[in-house]
Parts: sequence; C-alpha cells; structure tokens
Amino acid sequence: MKCPFCGYYDTGVIESRHIENELVVRRRRICKKCNKRFTTYERIDLIPLMVIKKDGRREPFSREKITNGIIKACEKRPISIETINNLVNNIEETTKSEGANEIKSNLIGELVISRLRNLDEVAYVRFASVYRQFKDLSSFVKEIRKISK
Repeated sequence: MKCPFCGYYDTGVIESRHIENELVVRRRRICKKCNKRFTTYERIDLIPLMVIKKDGRREPFSREKITNGIIKACEKRPISIETINNLVNNIEETTKSEGANEIKSNLIGELVISRLRNLDEVAYVRFASVYRQFKDLSSFVKEIRKISK
C-alpha cells in the first residue's frame, strides 16, 4: 500500500477490523518511512454495478456521489456522519442485492428520498427539491404538504 503522505510503498497494518455487517475491512496503517498513520477500507467488488442515467448513458455506481448528495441535504442538520454512512450502506446493499448488473438512476434517487423522509424532513425536502427538479414554489409547497400529513 502506497503512503498518501510521502509515496513510500512499504506500510504496515497496525489494526484491522470488520465493519458494515462484516462486508468491509477497515485497516489502520503506518508508513515505514515517514511514520504517518492512515486508514484504508477494503470492500468486495464482484461485478461493477452500472447506473442508467435519464438520458440513457451508463456510468459505474458511485457511492461517493450518493454520499455527497446526502451530505448536502443534511447540511446544518443534527445528523451525524455515521448516520449518513449507515444510510448510504443501506442504499448500496439494497441496490447490489437485487443481483442485476444495471440499475436506473431514478430507483437510486427514490431509495435516497424514502430513507431521508424517515430520517429528517428538512433533509428530505432539500434532496427532493433538487432530485425532482421543483420548477416553482407551488411544487415545493405540494411536497411539504405531503410530508406534513
């Protein structure tokens, strides 16, 4: 493993632990040259899941894109990064457990929206306003009325 600080290729593992339902191995490492410590994560990646975009393009499933979108929706809300990671893990497990090699982007969006709705109403409305592309205030108000029932 290459050190992210000095680029040296000889690092040692200090500690390993299974996380996320034992699907991920978290390793604390130390560089044998500069002695700086860093963390790596090892995940199983069987067949890459492809996402079919609205315009028909296909791109690899990106956990980071989902995480970034949720973080933006949850900005300044009392939601921990651990909760966000658990939410993303759940979405990723759900999409990959289907067994298909491809999934439509709107299905991923709906998974995010349904989980955010249960987690935090403000984060839900923020995400929905971008995802569903609200055109005006009335569509925004309709969505708020739906969740306030």
